[in-house]
Amino acid sequence: MSDCDNCPMLPRVEALEEANKNHGRTHEGMYDRIRALETENAVQNAHWENVDSKLDDLTAMVRDLTGKAGKRWDKAMETVLVAVITGAVCFLLGRLGL
Repeated sequence: MSDCDNCPMLPRVEALEEANKNHGRTHEGMYDRIRALETENAVQNAHWENVDSKLDDLTAMVRDLTGKAGKRWDKAMETVLVAVITGAVCFLLGRLGL
């Protein structure tokens, strides 16, 4: 018989070796979860980049539309102002007999 068969520490060593295997499986599971989270995070980052891009496009469209509406309003007000001034001038000229 060898000394290891009668070693009083053998059960403790075997228990430690089994615990080490269990820890290895636990760590492996944790690393799998971390990899899954990293993959999910990458997908979410791509999604948010896409959303940001669309928001930039929408912001540009809104600026264009508000700019066009403002220009139309300015043109309409200019036309009304010209009509009022022309009417006032014609009225005055008519009063003067010209």
